[in-house]
Amino acid sequence: MQENRSDQRGAAPSEMSTDPHMEIQAGRPAPLGARCVDGGVNFALFSRHAEAVDLCLFDVCGTIETAVLRLPGKSGDVWHGFVPGLGAGQAYGYRVHGPYSPRQGHRFNPSKLLLDPYAISIIGELKWAPEVFGYGIGADEEGGADGRDSAPFVQKCVVVDLDQARPGRARPRNPWNETVIYELHVKGFTRLHPDVPDPYRGTYLGLAQPPVMEYLRSLGVTAVELLPCQAFVSEQRLVAMGLSNYWGYNPLAMFAPHPGYAVSDPVTEFRQMVDALHGAGIEVILDVVFNHTAEGSEAGPTLSFRGIDSLCYYLLDPADLRRAINFSGCGNSLDVSQPDVLRMVMDCLRFWTTEMGVDGFRFDLATTLGRRGALFDRRGGFFSALHQDPVLSGVKLIAEPWDLGPEGYRLGQFPPPWAEWNDRYRETVRGFWRGDPDMVSGFAERIAGSSDFFRSPGRQPTATINYAACHDGFTLRDLVSYQHKHNEGNLEANRDGHHHNVSWNCGVEGETEDKQVLATRRRHRHNLLATTMLSQGVPMLMAGDEFGRTQHGNNNAYCQDNDLSWVDWDLRQQDSGTIRLVALLTRIRRENPVFRRISFLRGVAHPESRLKDVTWLKENGAEMSEVDWRDPDRRTLGVLLDRTGVDPDHRDPDDREPGGSFLLLFNAGNGPVDFTLPAPIASEAWAVVLDTGMETAAFPDDAYGIGQAYPLGAQCLALLGEPG
Repeated sequence: MQENRSDQRGAAPSEMSTDPHMEIQAGRPAPLGARCVDGGVNFALFSRHAEAVDLCLFDVCGTIETAVLRLPGKSGDVWHGFVPGLGAGQAYGYRVHGPYSPRQGHRFNPSKLLLDPYAISIIGELKWAPEVFGYGIGADEEGGADGRDSAPFVQKCVVVDLDQARPGRARPRNPWNETVIYELHVKGFTRLHPDVPDPYRGTYLGLAQPPVMEYLRSLGVTAVELLPCQAFVSEQRLVAMGLSNYWGYNPLAMFAPHPGYAVSDPVTEFRQMVDALHGAGIEVILDVVFNHTAEGSEAGPTLSFRGIDSLCYYLLDPADLRRAINFSGCGNSLDVSQPDVLRMVMDCLRFWTTEMGVDGFRFDLATTLGRRGALFDRRGGFFSALHQDPVLSGVKLIAEPWDLGPEGYRLGQFPPPWAEWNDRYRETVRGFWRGDPDMVSGFAERIAGSSDFFRSPGRQPTATINYAACHDGFTLRDLVSYQHKHNEGNLEANRDGHHHNVSWNCGVEGETEDKQVLATRRRHRHNLLATTMLSQGVPMLMAGDEFGRTQHGNNNAYCQDNDLSWVDWDLRQQDSGTIRLVALLTRIRRENPVFRRISFLRGVAHPESRLKDVTWLKENGAEMSEVDWRDPDRRTLGVLLDRTGVDPDHRDPDDREPGGSFLLLFNAGNGPVDFTLPAPIASEAWAVVLDTGMETAAFPDDAYGIGQAYPLGAQCLALLGEPG
């Protein structure tokens, strides 16, 4: 079918306005977006291949189009105009004119109202009507441009005055090696919280409530990692099934706080939430999505980027520009190697940092951001831009180090000072505690900071983000309660979600009242929590795992905006012992630098103690040999950590003592083991700090001397320290 060329360029600007008194001036090309300046609003939009751009103004509700103004200024590839008399609260959108020519990568269609990529606030809801698609009804994407107006069915941008209500409290600036991350969903964390006032539950302001702050502080959390808060929409197929995109990994307006988490004003309320967290000494890390947008594949809707300049914003197949390259698995991939797309991403990150107070970012499918075409380049433009940026070079940067493209798995290959989600840590510690064979060597590497991946110039053990469970997969409770995923509620015949979970149901699939099974599950949860908190690197805990949150076996609850995903705070009273364990573990970590080193363990003796920084021990007290490391049936390991070699030049100057030396004992076997204890460093005996085979309040007062045996139960972990 012959391609159409849109020629709906419209009339002269004065004729296009529905308000004959509305004036528009040339304005300025920077900054991009809509900004309140000099008694009006300046609008600036990047589009390299457009032929004209119309600014469409709407009433305060975003339903009635009150004026259409042709942007009169063009500087390089930026279209701009200034409208005197406008101010904060003005609703607007764009119609962009140019060729509708998919074979050349162009999908301009002025019938489609488009969101400004730099919009700071949006109103309304996306309605999945045929009008939101840029191509003709009943035809594929080449069937010609659809001429129906999409404005009644799409969201609108809103002008925001950023000079009001900036976060005022000082940033905590917690060092990486003192960081404990708590991953949470803004809505799900407080939607059922009994101590949060009902109007604030499930909102930014709900997270800012004093009882929430007090709880996070009592756990020892130093940073919350928020699932996406960039304005997102639910996919058409989910809406058709009565589901929604709960997690939020489907962004549409990347500068705008998601309006669904606000009582009334998303920008102000997000800032208030950040201010409250900072007041509690807690940093805010935002999970951001720049690898794709909600417009999906070439068959998807035209909502923003596609209609503004598809050829610039998206990675398109060079052999067939009609087709989007899908490294994200979500239909499209942003082309961050394009200078103006990179500029948008950088501007967006600076906006969230400077205007909204965010302290760091976790980048979803971060490998995509490092691609130049199909190839990943750790020295590419995105990483170089971040490295030199005076604002962003000082924030916390975390990569999800993979995507679905060729050679997409890149764990350990991001440049300093990046940290990375370490899924190898997750899989290994799960396998070890499940009792899998041949796991001890890999387990030792993981708890020592994964130097096999991260020991390179400029990187430290803090480059690894260690976790046993996260939002994407089983909760910690489900990990020890289900052998198989149970995702039937997602309406995909249980085909979605991870198939390889390294989980163990402890003998019964799902919920049970068997006390022995429940005790085993509790012990395994404690093993995984203690291992994560006492490993070298940065620990991350998923919200609710400290008191047994369950999704009843659903390991992909991205579309479940209901009590399956929301944190059930009634469980807090039922499992208060695990909460106390987590608080104890974070305190141990905070008070003892031996668990949060900034240099990798080397197994080298320190001249003061004559002991190695780490000594790997068998149950008889002797050091592990090569034969022991290669033994596939070994399920036990002792780890002696010497305090005297702990980064003395990097300790807090107020710390008079470098904390204590500790002995970690691991037994993943099915029977008890007597561990012969080595000599303590500065005392005559070892004291029990915790043992996952006991209640945390019932540790024996007995001290264990050199050469004595410590009885460690089956599938248990013990931590011994120096008395006092």
